[in-house]
Amino acid sequence: MKRRSFLKVVGGVASGAAVGVSPVTGPLAAAPVIVDSSGMPRRILGRTALRVSIIGFPGFSLKQESQERCTAAVQGAFKRGVNYYDVAPAYANGECETKLGLALQGLERSQYHLACKTKMRDKDGCRAELERSLQRLKTEYFDVYQLHHLVQPADVKKALGPGGAMEAILQAKEQGKVRFIGFSAHTTKAAVEALKSFPFDTVMFPINYVEYLNRGFGKEVLEVTGEKGAGVLAIKPMNAGLPKPGETLKHKWWYRTLEDQEEINMAWRFTLSLPGVATGFSPAWLDLAEKAIAAGYAYRPITEAERKKLQAMAEGQGSIFKREEDSVALGRSFQSPYPHRPHECDPEMWA
Repeated sequence: MKRRSFLKVVGGVASGAAVGVSPVTGPLAAAPVIVDSSGMPRRILGRTALRVSIIGFPGFSLKQESQERCTAAVQGAFKRGVNYYDVAPAYANGECETKLGLALQGLERSQYHLACKTKMRDKDGCRAELERSLQRLKTEYFDVYQLHHLVQPADVKKALGPGGAMEAILQAKEQGKVRFIGFSAHTTKAAVEALKSFPFDTVMFPINYVEYLNRGFGKEVLEVTGEKGAGVLAIKPMNAGLPKPGETLKHKWWYRTLEDQEEINMAWRFTLSLPGVATGFSPAWLDLAEKAIAAGYAYRPITEAERKKLQAMAEGQGSIFKREEDSVALGRSFQSPYPHRPHECDPEMWA
């Protein structure tokens, strides 16, 4: 097959390094998308030069699944062009790391990108967790290693300060165990503090039509990320809002997930059409990961008509991040009544 028959660029902003770019203008202009022989669109992740599939594989989706099912899902996704796998030791107390490590065996390591995280904020704790994650995932290095779940600016200062986790991460990078450094955050204040305090390569942040269209959550982070040249890894793109009290959900999660494929396609088009967003992750369920992959194949820049449909879908939906965001912005501590996230039926979250 000739190169020009399988390598093309669709949508996005014109780039001198891209071939056949169709420019998209307006507030939702995004980066070029490259489609190779796999058929799954890919993008360059910020300044890393990593060419990542626009749909990443959520390692958390391996929870409560048999190893056989996990291996089939991971390798099936790889065959369909997914080349970015994300996991963390916090996911099911390390079970997801172990399952992903086994599932990736037999795949050529240079053909996929593996990302992991740490909730440790001190140097020694981070070093120990990083080494354990390498062992569980049966790899010699991580393409991206991230500070996990930054909430308060104090989290950033502790991780970056003397004796902090960053010292261990930088040492690991010198040893060839980490290629690029990133973080995940759930509040604007923590994300901006991190971006202004260290030259992170990647930013993992909630970029979702409900939160973005209803209250602009994510806009400031995308702006600062763009200024710093970091790549954006979007989480919660399939969030459909806060469950109403007593509402029955197909997937029992702390937020309502989109289920309809066409709506999922639109939600992904919205998130992936925003500047800086390279890839994203579905909620932690294998069937939703499959629907996300289908959305990746169906990707094109979002239209104004689709944006209006999403605006209508978002209207009246409660925020899953507002209380936490507001508490941190006001300098208050925030304690979730759940170990994972705020109570999904808290009336305050509907403001």
